[in-house]
Amino acid sequence: MFSKNIIFKNFQNKKNIKVKNKINNILKKELIKSDLLLNSFNKNYKYSYKKETLKKYKNFDIINLIGMGGSILGTEAIYDFLNLKIKKKINFYNNLDGKVNFKNKKKTLNLIVSKSGNTLETISNFNVILNSQKKNKNIVITEKKSSFLTKLGYKLKADIIEHKNYIGGRYSVLSEVGMLPVELLGLNERKFKRLNYLIKNKYFLNQLIYNVNFIFNCVSKGKKNSVILNYDESSNNLFKWYQQLTAESLGKDNKGIFPIISSMPKDNHSLLQLYLDGPKNNFFTFFGIINEKTNKLSNKNLFDEFSILKNKNLNQIIKAQRDATKTVFKRKKIPFRSFEILNRNEDTLGELFTFFVLETILLGRLMKVNPFDQPSVELIKTETSKLLI
Repeated sequence: MFSKNIIFKNFQNKKNIKVKNKINNILKKELIKSDLLLNSFNKNYKYSYKKETLKKYKNFDIINLIGMGGSILGTEAIYDFLNLKIKKKINFYNNLDGKVNFKNKKKTLNLIVSKSGNTLETISNFNVILNSQKKNKNIVITEKKSSFLTKLGYKLKADIIEHKNYIGGRYSVLSEVGMLPVELLGLNERKFKRLNYLIKNKYFLNQLIYNVNFIFNCVSKGKKNSVILNYDESSNNLFKWYQQLTAESLGKDNKGIFPIISSMPKDNHSLLQLYLDGPKNNFFTFFGIINEKTNKLSNKNLFDEFSILKNKNLNQIIKAQRDATKTVFKRKKIPFRSFEILNRNEDTLGELFTFFVLETILLGRLMKVNPFDQPSVELIKTETSKLLI
C-alpha cells in the first residue's frame, strides 16, 4: 500500500539487488537533475499567478477549457475522477469537431492553455468560441514569450498566466496548467502534491523500482503493449493522460511502449479472448475502486442460477469479475500489476500522477531515450502549416 489511499500489488518479479541499486541511483540523479520540473509535484512550488487573481472568477459556474494534449488531459482526468466533489461545469474542447455547439447563454469563463501559444487546434477552437459569445472573460496560460495567444490575450484584456518553459505539457498537470483549474473548481491544490511524502516512503520507492525493472525487462523481450484493464469509467481520462505521457515520452529511436486502454468489464466480451490466448506481447494493469457505493440489484427479479446476485451492488459484481480475471491471468502466467483505490480524493490522484511520471522518466533513462522531448510531432505541425498557406 502506498498510503491509506491505494493498495498496489506489483508484477510478480524476482528481486535483483544490483538492478534495484542501479535504478535507485538513476532516481536520485533525476530528482536533482529534473528538480525544476518535479518541483511542481511539491507543496512549495510557486505558481506564476496569485490566488487573489482567481477570486474574481469564483462566481463563474461554467468554464470552457480549450487546449490539446498535455494542456488539457490532466484537468480532464481530475474533473472526471473527482466529479462528485465538483459543483461547477467544464466544457472541454480538446479536438476539432465541426458539429460542436459553442453557444452558451450563461456567464462563462474561457480558459485557454497552450505552452507554445501557437497550437493550431487550440487557436481554431478559441476563435469559434469567441465568435459565438458576447462578453465572457478569458484567462490564457502560455509561455512568457511573444506568440499568437499572448498577442490575442492582450487584445482581449485577458489575464495571461505564465506556463513555465521548463515544464513540458505532459508533465504539467500539477503546475499552473492543472492547478489553476483545480482552484476554480473548489478543490484543494495542495493535497495533490505528494512527491515529498512518497519519496520518503521506502515501500513506495521499492515498489516503483521493481515495477520499472519489470516493465523494462518486458520491453527488452518484445512485450511492448501496456494494456490498462480499467474497471472505473471515471478514470478513463486518467489513462488517456497516462497514454500520452507514455507514448510521447518513450516513443523514439524505434523504441517505446504502446499504451492501450481497455474498458472493463465490457471488454470481457470483445478483447479478453485475445488477451488470454493471443500473442504474448502484453503486460497488464488492473485498475479498480473498492467499497464505492453503487446501485443495488433488486432481489425481486433474481432467481435460479442468478440468485447469487441477491443483495449485491454493481461494485461488488465488478470486483468479483476483476478478481476472477486476475485468477485466470495468474493461472496462465500473464504479467500484471494492480491498483485498488480506497479513497477517491485529491491525495489519491496526486499519488497516481506522481507514480506514473516517475515511472516514465526512469523507463526513459533505462531505454536511453530523452523522456522530455517530442521531435517528430513538430514535423506534422510544420507540414500542416504549409498546406494551409
